[in-house]
Amino acid sequence: MTKKQKNLVAAHSRPAVFLDRDGTINEDTGYIDSPESLIIIDGAASAVKRLNAKGFKVIVITNQSGVGRGYFTEDAADAVNKRLEEILKKDGAHLDGIYYCPHHPDDNCECRKPKTGLIERAKRDFPIDLKKSYVIGDKVSDIEIARGIGGKGILVLTGMGKDEQKRLIHKPHYIAHDLKDAVEWIIKQTTSD
Repeated sequence: MTKKQKNLVAAHSRPAVFLDRDGTINEDTGYIDSPESLIIIDGAASAVKRLNAKGFKVIVITNQSGVGRGYFTEDAADAVNKRLEEILKKDGAHLDGIYYCPHHPDDNCECRKPKTGLIERAKRDFPIDLKKSYVIGDKVSDIEIARGIGGKGILVLTGMGKDEQKRLIHKPHYIAHDLKDAVEWIIKQTTSD
């Protein structure tokens, strides 16, 4: 890629909001192996819709080790993700992408959060300014992946967030009650810049 092409890509790059799935958008009920098991957290769809309206790329990044552990197949994981997109669409919201790690934690892959492989894949697919991007999730790994890309990490207290808060290695940029609260904080940050 020439310098001119790189500058053109940089000029069109936008911030993204990377969302964890289980415990952030939907209730974390354990290994979710079927679309019928998906329960959206109150206010999550409207929060995604607000991000859409503000021009953010909204991308889900999620560890789904249930595949690697043999609890369910990649087809089952894809069916759950498709159902998530359908539910959000009914509420006027949309996701620009869903990327997940299907590996067992012992596989030492490059896509399991807090490693940045999922975000790197998204960056190849979309012109994203990672330094101006946000990661929202209910686990320490979400805060760590935000640090890994130079973005801002937000811990939500839904899902495992309250317990994970005690395990934080690095302080998040914000601790939010839920996804809706996190999105409101992001919007305030971007309108005050």
